Formats: sequence, structure tokens, C-alpha cells
Amino acid sequence: MDRIPFGVAQLDTVLGGGAPEGNVVLVAGESGAGAREFVYTSAAMNALATVDDDRFDLYYGDLDETATVPPEVHYLSFTTDRDYLERELRYTMDDGIVDAAVEGIDFVDLSPEYFQLSPIPREWYAGATSALQDLGSAGNRDGVLTALGEYLTEHAPGNLVVIDSVTDLVGAAGGEVEWEDVAMLVRGLGKAVHSWGGLLLALVNVDTVTDRQLGQLMDGSGGTLQFGWESGGSKRARTMVVREFRGVLSQLEAENIVRFETEIHDGGLDISDVRKIR
Repeated sequence: MDRIPFGVAQLDTVLGGGAPEGNVVLVAGESGAGAREFVYTSAAMNALATVDDDRFDLYYGDLDETATVPPEVHYLSFTTDRDYLERELRYTMDDGIVDAAVEGIDFVDLSPEYFQLSPIPREWYAGATSALQDLGSAGNRDGVLTALGEYLTEHAPGNLVVIDSVTDLVGAAGGEVEWEDVAMLVRGLGKAVHSWGGLLLALVNVDTVTDRQLGQLMDGSGGTLQFGWESGGSKRARTMVVREFRGVLSQLEAENIVRFETEIHDGGLDISDVRKIR
């Protein structure tokens, strides 16, 4: 089975090239623990591979022979626009990477659909540029799930897509989206992406869901990467655990890998240490 690189160099090496294509992967984490930086790095590095080979080689290195870079990268946000996301990318990695990578990322702003039933003044969010044709205009009151589904059906097959974030949907205004809708969305995406190919990364803030709810999301996805903080003496470290991942977890268990320690440098988030059972 072909692999799609996560864009996190050392992790892709350990996994034999990246994620098996046709998967929804939850990128779940505590606030500030690295989950968001992971999806930023994944989007930027996969885009960089298509627009700037030399810079990609400098910061990432050689692709595994089993890995294929997706032809397109799509980054969907429910609450922020392209300018904000580009600014956030610059906090995570070198400006040179961001300058090149943003040319290869389709940023999609779904905030008009997300906020349209809220009391938030329209001018706070409607001025943002969207890759969609103003789905939030006064003549179009489609819900956020409808807009999301239509965009994914057209653009997700074969590509890398980031959804930022699944847990934002729980707070959608007007009670339009219930928790059961979110869990069903992830389950439906798991089925769709299996036939579409490509890779879909769904960001999840674990501070806003219960363990049971996280378990429901995990059941509907192909894999879960969970980020957290670990304290040791006077130091805190960001860590990542592969909670579940069909076709990947068994490989890590065979190598007795239990935890990854991560770091953030000019090339984005990467693995700094692999914890094994001794």
C-alpha cells in the first residue's frame, strides 16, 4: 500500500514513509502540546514538496521509496482565515518555508457558515477571503456541515486535507451541530476517505471532549496521534503517542516503541527521541 508522508521527517522514517493512504487520522492533543504544530508542519512540508524541491530537500530530506506526495494540500478552518493561518505558520517554522509553502496550500475559510447563526457581528468574519464562492452570503444559509461536505467531496479525493478543528464544530452557534453529528461526521469521513484515497488529518482539542467522546472519534477514524505534556524533574517535554492506527501500530509494537518526544525547530515539528520498552 502506498504511503503519504506526514511531512514530519523522523516520524515518516520510523513509519516506513508515512501514513497508509485512504485514512482519517485524528491529531489530538492538549493545548500547546504540539498537535496544531503537527498539522501545520504536515501541510507546509507536503506543499513545499510540490513547489520548492531544493528547500524541501534541505528541511525534510529524501522521501521513502514507498511514499508519494499528494498533488494538492487543502487546509480548512471554521474560525480563521488565510492571513491568520499564515501568521501562525510563521510562529512554527522558518519564513522561507512559509513563503514557498503557502503557494501550494489551498486555505478554506468556513467561518461565514460557522458564525452565521451567532450574534457575532458579520463584519468580524465576513470580510475574510474564502476559497469558496462566498457561501456565507445573505442568499445562502447552508449549514457548516453542508459546506464542509460539499468541499470535501470535490477536493479531498487523492489529496491531503487538514480540518481545523473537529471539536470546533461542537460549539457551532444556534445548536446546529450536536455531538452525535460530529461523531457521525468522523465515521462517515473514515468510510469516504477509504474510497477516495489521500489523507485527512482532523485536529481535536482533547481539553474540550470527554474520554468517551474521544473514544467515539477514535472508533470512526483510521488512526490517532495523541500529543501531551510530560514532566520529568524540572523540565516539561512535548510527547506523542500513537493510540491507534491500523497498519502502523502493529509495526511500532513489534519494535517496542511506546512514545515519541517531539521538538519544534525551523523546519516545524519533528521527533527528537523515540521511547522504547527496555
